Amino acid sequence: MNKVSNRRDIIDRRDLGGRLEALVRDTDPRSPKLRAELLAALKEALAAGRTEIQRRFEEEGVQGLSTAHAICFLTDQVLRTAFDFTISHVFPVNSATSGERLGVVAVGGYGRGEMAPFSDVDLLFLLPYKQTPWGEQVVEYLLYLLWDLGFKVGHATRNVDECVRLSKEDITIRTALLEARYICGDEDLYANLKGRFTKDVVADTGPDYARQKLAERDDRHSRFGESRYLVEPNIKEGKGGLRDLHTLFWIAKYFYQVEKVSELVKLNVLTANERRRFKKAEGFLWNVRCHLHYLTGRPEERLTFDIQTEIGRRLQYTDRASSQGVERFMKHYYLIAKEVGDLTRIFCASLEEQHKRSARFRLPRFNLSRLRGVRRHEVDGFVVEGGRVDLGDEDLFEHDPAALIRLFRTAQEQGVDIHPSALKQVTRNLKRIDSDLRNDPEANRLFLEILTSRDDPETSLRRLNEAGVFGRFVRDFGRVVAQMQHDMYHVYTVDEHTIRAIGMLASIEAGELEDDHPLSHEIIHKVLSRRVLYVAVMLHDIAKGRGGDHAELGAKVAQKLCPRLGLDPEETETVAWLILHHLDMSRTAFKRDVQDPKTVADFSELVQDLERLRLLLVLTVADIRAVGPGRWNGWKGQLLRELYHRTEEALSGGMSGAGARARVESAKLALTEELSDWLPVEVQEHLDRGYDSYWLGADAATHARDARMMHEADKSGADITIDTHVDQFQAITEVTVYTADHPGLFSRIAGAIAVAGINVVHATIFTTTDGMALDTFWLQDGDGGAVTDQKRLDRMRRSIKDTLSGKVKIRQALADQAGLPSRTRVFKVASRVLVDNKASNVYTVIEVSGRDRRGLLHDITRALADLGLSVASARIATYGTRASDVFYVKDVFGLKVTHEGKLEAIRERLMKVFETPKAKKKSKAKPKSKKATAA
Repeated sequence: MNKVSNRRDIIDRRDLGGRLEALVRDTDPRSPKLRAELLAALKEALAAGRTEIQRRFEEEGVQGLSTAHAICFLTDQVLRTAFDFTISHVFPVNSATSGERLGVVAVGGYGRGEMAPFSDVDLLFLLPYKQTPWGEQVVEYLLYLLWDLGFKVGHATRNVDECVRLSKEDITIRTALLEARYICGDEDLYANLKGRFTKDVVADTGPDYARQKLAERDDRHSRFGESRYLVEPNIKEGKGGLRDLHTLFWIAKYFYQVEKVSELVKLNVLTANERRRFKKAEGFLWNVRCHLHYLTGRPEERLTFDIQTEIGRRLQYTDRASSQGVERFMKHYYLIAKEVGDLTRIFCASLEEQHKRSARFRLPRFNLSRLRGVRRHEVDGFVVEGGRVDLGDEDLFEHDPAALIRLFRTAQEQGVDIHPSALKQVTRNLKRIDSDLRNDPEANRLFLEILTSRDDPETSLRRLNEAGVFGRFVRDFGRVVAQMQHDMYHVYTVDEHTIRAIGMLASIEAGELEDDHPLSHEIIHKVLSRRVLYVAVMLHDIAKGRGGDHAELGAKVAQKLCPRLGLDPEETETVAWLILHHLDMSRTAFKRDVQDPKTVADFSELVQDLERLRLLLVLTVADIRAVGPGRWNGWKGQLLRELYHRTEEALSGGMSGAGARARVESAKLALTEELSDWLPVEVQEHLDRGYDSYWLGADAATHARDARMMHEADKSGADITIDTHVDQFQAITEVTVYTADHPGLFSRIAGAIAVAGINVVHATIFTTTDGMALDTFWLQDGDGGAVTDQKRLDRMRRSIKDTLSGKVKIRQALADQAGLPSRTRVFKVASRVLVDNKASNVYTVIEVSGRDRRGLLHDITRALADLGLSVASARIATYGTRASDVFYVKDVFGLKVTHEGKLEAIRERLMKVFETPKAKKKSKAKPKSKKATAA
């Protein structure tokens, strides 16, 4: 009674029907007036029902799946009421012929009885044999009514024979009919359809259907992201989402003709525990999906950054000292997605096991890499057959727990996949991974072999992780499984990033990335211990999410874990050192001027020997490459190579003052040879114009380009000369501006480039001995590649010239441009200014970080100019929404800034750059304060 009462609070069909009957007493049923009144009554009932359903979900805590059922019930009642009214009053038939019959059937998700707040309504209008004028009128009237009510309707009008024929040809139609549900109209037609569908379509086609649906699933995964650990996942179509659960149930329903998941337990397809896991995953995903639809007000299926925090709050994930509530919510999401993967393997194993007698039955293999024969043979207690390894004894793990590790090593050695039935037994025996197994020397030896194998360790480790073995065997790794970082820089969860980094390492070693990383490929074969390198990569982020410095905490983890894995004390010490300093090489390369001798000296003191330098470089490359698409580019590679070579030179005793002077003379000599077509006096005049910092700060090719550009500009008397050069290997476009030097020049050029919508990643500022400026900017597009579009480059040239000539006002031009997507504003980015006088013997180094926006570089360098500081070089970096820029500066006397009052003024002035400007009280034209990607 309570359930009926609750449903009537959503919609009372009897009351609604009575109201509609009252409308036709005095009005022509086909008149526009009655249709308008009918539509208004249905809209009112629909709106009231939706409001009540949403109230129950958001205020009373009704679960998402129950909400989906309620929305479906409301839709059913509105549709039935509209149908009854249509055939009773609008198009009544007094003596219906056999052809004037019509069944209304729900298909797809609507047929399953589950609708999200903004789901489509999928309908099948079922005919006896062919369309009649009456049927066509009824369908048309109903469809227009539903569209006017705001429903997005997917529909088809067919007879039973057409449904059967088309479902045999199209797997999508077949799946839609699999979930067909009677709504209203002629129920005999529906019964006939279900009978024919079962007999003529489903019978004896189970294996083929399963193969097609799993192949369809794999294709969907490739379109929505192969990993279930994307930081902005699609909860419906993505890997581990609702559609994967639907796929499992479709296959089960097709094979076993069941209506509920619970029926699979009776058929021994799933255990009672696995059925509970299925329902738990389904319930969680439906909760998230309903919140997502209600919050966005549209059929949104992607968990974007801007909505994650609010959904986490609504699901009562609160902030803690060591993690944000949103990170805990997303970790739960990823664990649920992983659970869906586990259930998929278990289900497929049960299907194969129950149908193994059928020679035609074979589900797709998972991640098959190399097939070394298909003949049956035994290896280490396992059976290898048909490209998959299975258990020879179903109770193997019970009396030999180490086999839980050996199974994955055997699959790796044999180059085969693991049979779903074996994975099912792994899942059911995870409790056997206890302290005894974790301390078993044989199990640790096998694990280390998997990690350091030359046979695709990434795939094997991902299998270990997917099966839940990795996180249980290495408990510290288990703490970062599904651990996400709520920012726009990191694309994957910590565990997925780590496994990808190991894959990158293996690819570098195998020579697969030689073109991208020639130096890493060369030196990886010189390292003394491969084990050190692979273990360090595995553990470099092991302590993320614990609060505190994850590098320091990770080094402590390594000191305890490495001996267990079989590493000796020296290897353990090196692994711990690498983890402690795994960010230092990228920080130095990307934030410091490696031409400054102090930078190299400090880094050399940290590294101390060539072995650690080699290990650290390769680890750094693998780490950055695994962060996500677009996070690595040739420019970063060049910076790391430059730091490596300078440090290698220093460790070999070649960075003395005499060495620097020799490099200057060498650079001048190389340029002299390049300018053989110049008069000797012209060459000498040019050589005398450059300070030592210029000759040390660029390569021979750049010196030659600069010389010819400056020579032509001086001959022509041009006020401003702009030269561009594309370097595809470094993925940068080099833009050099040659003009008379004056205060604020660098800032104005940076602003002009920002107006052109191009990103600056590095800048050097040279002044000649005769007062000319030679400012060079290294540019990239939004995807981290060189800017090659000639129209963009021409637009940038015009922008620079117009800015320097005073035609364009930078601040106004930047204010008029579009800004950051609103979803990025959810991130809190702290502003910070660090002034360092120890990083260089000649310059004061200023590091500025905060929320990125278009024109930020211009604003910072303008502030530096206002402070009377000249910039010698700059490193510009962007990490998602955070900009981190470093400047090497001197005061007006050409000295480091040492006065404490001046240093404090620098900090205060630069912090103001990140303050949100206050709107003016009166303005004829309000400039739009918009933000976009980094300058």
